[in-house]
Amino acid sequence: MLRALEGIRVIDLGHVLAAPTTSMILADLGAELIHLEPPGGDDSRFFGPFVNGQSAYFISINRNKKSIVIDLKKPEGKEVLKDLIMVSDIVLENFRPKTMNKLGFSYEELQKINPKIIYASICGFGHDALPEYADKPAYDIVAQAFSGLMSITGPDGGPPVRVGSSVGDIVAGHQCAIGILCALWHREKTGRGQAIDQSMVDGLVYILENAIVRNTVSGEIPHPLGTKHPSVTPFQVFKTKDSWIVTPIGNDALWKRFCQAIDRSDLSEDPRFKTNHLRTQNRAKLIPELEQVIKTRTTREWTKIFEKYKLPYSPINTIDKIVKDPNINYRKMIAEIDQPGAGKIKIAGSPFHLSETPGEVYAPAPLLGEHTEEVLLNILHYSKNRVDKLIKEKVAYIQES
Repeated sequence: MLRALEGIRVIDLGHVLAAPTTSMILADLGAELIHLEPPGGDDSRFFGPFVNGQSAYFISINRNKKSIVIDLKKPEGKEVLKDLIMVSDIVLENFRPKTMNKLGFSYEELQKINPKIIYASICGFGHDALPEYADKPAYDIVAQAFSGLMSITGPDGGPPVRVGSSVGDIVAGHQCAIGILCALWHREKTGRGQAIDQSMVDGLVYILENAIVRNTVSGEIPHPLGTKHPSVTPFQVFKTKDSWIVTPIGNDALWKRFCQAIDRSDLSEDPRFKTNHLRTQNRAKLIPELEQVIKTRTTREWTKIFEKYKLPYSPINTIDKIVKDPNINYRKMIAEIDQPGAGKIKIAGSPFHLSETPGEVYAPAPLLGEHTEEVLLNILHYSKNRVDKLIKEKVAYIQES
């Protein structure tokens, strides 16, 4: 099967999560991903949980990739990278700003090596930033805090809460992938590469949705609301007799049907609750009424009722349930790989369901340095003597048996 990005080669200098998320997307869509790791490997190879000594964290993010180990602190290692840049389409990294410049691989230098190269960088606050921001180190939780996302996450009146997934890294990774696809299309039309300056903080500000305009239009400072929606009511989690259920009632027609379903048609006729705007204004009076009703039945009982009335709802699934969900598996969102040395492991699949060129998990994560010789011999066409010398001098490293 022809893959969407087949023929595109990416040199991924990234580590841990942000850039590896970008390269995972590109690899799932068929790009050739060469993950250039430092001696010792990507930091995430040391993150648990572990399967037979291998990081399941690393495996889950680095499927479909090749691994080579090159010491970029040595001149010979830099020569290898230069040669790779000459025969590649994209260079991707998520170092701190100025790191690539110190290594001698600024975008200007990359252009001299390969004018068509696309250089994509992810950092906390952006390369083109005010001096007091540009050099700041940033992890996911820093981006979540600085962007304001943590200030609107958590229980009403409670402390700030980090989103359960590392969205600062992951959102930036996805947005960087979009930028790369745009740059590839631009290059197709003009023949020119370009630089992509992706900021983790920018990425989270972009997804703040209505929080920005609620402040700029009305002066409101949004705060955590737990599971409630700031503009739509009811739109939250309710406690059932035995667990929890979500009931997002997004318009007035659904509201009438919802009231019928819970046998409280009187609420739909109450002048305080007739419209969404009124329900949101009078939320403090409405929600206790609904809580009293919802807690009288089990989640399973409400599921049958809401199905009958064709209402939007969901139980609060734990991860063990979603891994086994029939539709999630039907859509191949749980993929099983045969990881060398670790056996069969189930990981998240690709969400890109294209009719002709879908994303897919087609190869396990690479062992450290597994493809060093292959890349040097078959892509850069180095002689065997040269490769052996690079390995002997500890410029290049190969997978240890």
